[in-house]
Amino acid sequence: MASRNIPIKYTEIFINNKFVKSIDGKVFSVIDSANEQKICDVQEGDEADINLAVEAAKNAFRFGSPWRTMDASKRGSLMYKLVELASRDKDYLARLETLHNGKPLAESQADVEFSIGCLRHYAGWADKIHGSVIPSDGPHMTITRKEPVGVVGQIIPWNYPLLMTAWKWGPALATGCTIVMKPSVNTPLTTLHMAALSKEAGFPDGVINIVPGRGSTAGNALSKHMDVNKIAFTGSTAIGKKIMKVAAETNLKRVSLELGGKSPLIILPDADIDEAVSFSQDAIYVTMGQCCSAGSRTLVHESIYDEFVKKSVEAAKKRKIGDPFEKDVNHGPMVSEKQFKRVMSYIETGKKEGAKIETGGNRWGTKGYFIEPTIFTEVKDSMEIARDEIFGPVQLIFKFSSMEEAFERANRTYYGLAAGIVTKNIDSALMFAQKVQAGSVWVNCWNSQRPQTPFGGYKESGFGRDLGEEGLNNYLETKTITIRVPQKNS
Repeated sequence: MASRNIPIKYTEIFINNKFVKSIDGKVFSVIDSANEQKICDVQEGDEADINLAVEAAKNAFRFGSPWRTMDASKRGSLMYKLVELASRDKDYLARLETLHNGKPLAESQADVEFSIGCLRHYAGWADKIHGSVIPSDGPHMTITRKEPVGVVGQIIPWNYPLLMTAWKWGPALATGCTIVMKPSVNTPLTTLHMAALSKEAGFPDGVINIVPGRGSTAGNALSKHMDVNKIAFTGSTAIGKKIMKVAAETNLKRVSLELGGKSPLIILPDADIDEAVSFSQDAIYVTMGQCCSAGSRTLVHESIYDEFVKKSVEAAKKRKIGDPFEKDVNHGPMVSEKQFKRVMSYIETGKKEGAKIETGGNRWGTKGYFIEPTIFTEVKDSMEIARDEIFGPVQLIFKFSSMEEAFERANRTYYGLAAGIVTKNIDSALMFAQKVQAGSVWVNCWNSQRPQTPFGGYKESGFGRDLGEEGLNNYLETKTITIRVPQKNS
C-alpha cells in the first residue's frame, strides 16, 4: 500500500507570489475522509483576504505591467515550465489528492495526467489567439482584436480539485488574464501546491492568487467584487444561480457555469450486455458517484432488463471498498461527513418512495465515510431519487419499451450535462446524439474526455464551455477597430 504519510507543505493563502496568513487568523481543518482524522489546518480566507487578492490580480493586469507586456509566446513558455514542474511532482500530487479527497489512488493518478495534459494544451494556445480582418463597406478597414477579459474569479469544487485547477487556469493564463481562485475547504491542498509551482515557474507577482475559504464568505465576496471581470464556477446548480444573481446585481461581470447533472445512459437491446454493464458502472461509480457527469439514470430495454440487473448487481458486489491508498481498491469514501449524510438521506428516501434496493444501501465499516455501491430498481421518473442529483454511488436502473420512449425520458430532466447510449446500430446512435439535450454525448463509452474536447451543459447544467478552443472564449473580449482609409493620395 502506498504511504499516507505525506508531508503537507503549503497551508496558507497565496497572494502576490507569497504564502500569508489570513487577516483575521481563522483556520479550518482538512479531514482524511477514509479515517476521519485531521490532516492539517489551513488558513481560512474571508472578504478582506479576497480584497487583497483581487487588488494583487488587478495590479498584475494593469496596462504596462510585466504580465501585460509579456510576449504571448513567453506566457506559453511559463505554462510549459509549470507543466514540467507538475510532471516532476506528479506522484506527490496524486497522493496528496487522494489523501484529502478520498478517491482511489489510481483515479488520482489519472487526474494528475489529465491536469498536466490540459495545461500543456493551453500552453500551446498562448501565441495562437488572434483576431481577423473584416470586409466593411465604404472607405474603411476593420480588424478585430482578442483581448483578455481581465481579473477572473474562479471557484472550484472538491470532487476534482487538481483537475478543476488546471481546467480553469489553462485558458485564463493562455489568454493573459489574472486569477483569484477559491478552492473548496474540503480539498485545498493540491491547488496550493500548484500555486507554489507557479511561483517556481516564474509567473509574475499577482497573476495567480489562491484564497481557500467558504462559499458563503470568500466565494460570495469574490462573486460580488466590483473589480472582478468574470466568474468561472463549477459546482451545484443552486449555487450557480446565486452567483448569477450576485453578478447581475453588481457589475454585470461575465459568468460561466458548469453545474449539476442527472445524466441518462440508454442500453439498447442489441448491446453487448457485459460491455454495457461495465460502461454503466464506470459511469456511476467513478469518484464514488461524486461526479457532475455521472451516468446516474440507466435506462435498459425490457428485453434485456432482468439479465442486465443481475449482472450489474454481481459487478457492484465485486467492487473493492477500502483505504484508497490500498492496492486494487476502486471504491473509496465520500469526501466528507456532510456528503455522506446527504447520500444516505437520498438512499432512505428511495426506500420510502418504493424503489427496490438490489444491493448496497449501507455504510461500509465503522470508520470513514464509506457507502456501499448501491443499485435501485423499480424506480419511477417521478421519484425524488430519479429527479435530484444524489452525487453518490447510487445507480438507478429503469426499464423502457421503445427507443422513442427512452429518448423522451432521457430529456425529462432539468439538467443537460451528459448522456450516453450503448448500441451496435449507428443509426440509433446518431439519432440519439441529435435528439438528446446534453452538452456531451458518449456512444459506447462514458466520460471520454480530452483537453481538446469542449465540456459543459444545456439547461440547468449551466452554460459556457471548459476545455478545447471553446474554453478560451470565456476569457476573451472581442474589440472591433475600424479605420477610415483616405480615398485620394495626399
